[in-house]
Amino acid sequence: MATKKDTARTGNELTGADSPLYVNSVEKAMKVLMAFDGQQRQLSLTQIAALTGFDLSTTQRFTYTLMTLGYLSKDEAVRKYELAPQVLNFAYHYLSSSDLVLRATPYLQQLSRETEETTNLTILDGTEIVFVQRIVSSNVLNPTVVTGTRLPAFCTASGLAMMAALDPHEVDDILARSDLRMYTPYTVADKAAIKQRLIRFREQGYAHSREEYFLGDISTAAVVMDHRRGRPVGAVNLAIVTARWGGDADERRHADLVMSAARAIAN
Repeated sequence: MATKKDTARTGNELTGADSPLYVNSVEKAMKVLMAFDGQQRQLSLTQIAALTGFDLSTTQRFTYTLMTLGYLSKDEAVRKYELAPQVLNFAYHYLSSSDLVLRATPYLQQLSRETEETTNLTILDGTEIVFVQRIVSSNVLNPTVVTGTRLPAFCTASGLAMMAALDPHEVDDILARSDLRMYTPYTVADKAAIKQRLIRFREQGYAHSREEYFLGDISTAAVVMDHRRGRPVGAVNLAIVTARWGGDADERRHADLVMSAARAIAN
């Protein structure tokens, strides 16, 4: 979603947010919805205005419209707004219409049954991975990670698997725009080191990370390719807690499983 007007030209034609086709009111409505980022369940009109940068009159009009359409609800007792279940329709329509998700789900279920571990399908969106399908096991480490959760690509096995399938200039762009910080003591946040890892991951056919974003979490992932375009379209990964980790033998077994699943899902 565009949040600022970056001017791009194709010949004499303005594109992006500067195009005459761009509808600013739609952007404003989306900014109101995105103000509810999960950190706070409820927001007052003043808080929404502060988060969006709109004046109170504009904020009131957009919150009223979104409430009338069913995307926001209001707790009259505290005079605060919150997202309404209608918002889930966006996720439902995306998931139910995604050919990738439909193809991948049976393989994720099989992986989960075979390993008794959590399996995921993610896609790359900018500098982040997005979970678009998740089969959670009883051994899950992070129950707060759900479909729709975003994590940085540079320090997650799924993100690294997909980045390893990209052209070098695309990798450079992702790393330039990423917040390369240490999420744990084990995060690899150096650009040169990340690029070296990508070479190795590309050669071996899978990516592997240990406690780089969540302590106690070990993940092995393989990229799902669209061979017609030669592009990565997603990644399959297995996540396991350190207490259940069996060392190199588990890495090899998980790698074989995710690579096999990724090949089966690819088109």
